Amino acid sequence: MRLFAIACDVVARPVYLCAARSPHVVDIRLFERGLHNEPKNLRDRLQEAIDEAPASAEAVVLGYGLCGGATAGIRARGVPVILPRAHDCITLFLGARERYMEEHARVSTYWYVSDQLERNDGYRAGAGGLAVGSDTDDQIEATRAEYVAKYGEDNADYLMEVLGGWRVHYGRAAFVSMGVSDESTSEAAARDEAERRGWAFERMEGSMVLLRKLIDGDWDDDMLTLRPGEQLAMSYDDGVVKAVPAG
Repeated sequence: MRLFAIACDVVARPVYLCAARSPHVVDIRLFERGLHNEPKNLRDRLQEAIDEAPASAEAVVLGYGLCGGATAGIRARGVPVILPRAHDCITLFLGARERYMEEHARVSTYWYVSDQLERNDGYRAGAGGLAVGSDTDDQIEATRAEYVAKYGEDNADYLMEVLGGWRVHYGRAAFVSMGVSDESTSEAAARDEAERRGWAFERMEGSMVLLRKLIDGDWDDDMLTLRPGEQLAMSYDDGVVKAVPAG
């Protein structure tokens, strides 16, 4: 089988490794992580890539989760589209929805992974953090000044609370090790950042089980398959996403 894999670049190394070991022929296209800041733009870019899949592709596999609703509405047309039942990329790094929920319930966490540090696109490093949460202090102040100019003091304070609440609400920095490469430099950078922010630091072992299933064609209940003529929707339950007839 020939697969066309579309993935976020925060999973670049694991995706390439899984593709190298896959029993199938896998073509890969990566999108930069910064597209998450504009969900509609990300959705449009993904749909365009799906629609432009190579004619030889028998299925499209997405190295994405729901991603804040950014993937909701994407459609399968000529071939099936498969993706993990995941809230976001952190589920992909941890290897299971159940583990994601357990960690999410423990403490509010700012996540770091090696690929995001290596492919820094203007963010500091957090694969699961908010946009303002990844900026330097000077950039944060500049952002607030811009909000004041556009929306006024009260609205600016509200936006900074929503977008910049990481400074107060995050209690832990977690570096997820995928064991794909030498991660010592990335882990040290994450540890230093946690110390600067006053967060507890934890290193945890990741798992490629979901990405491996996705790229190996092992599409069990951990995966959602969109058949041609279906589109992705939020399921608002443990399944995270579901297939519905395209509108």
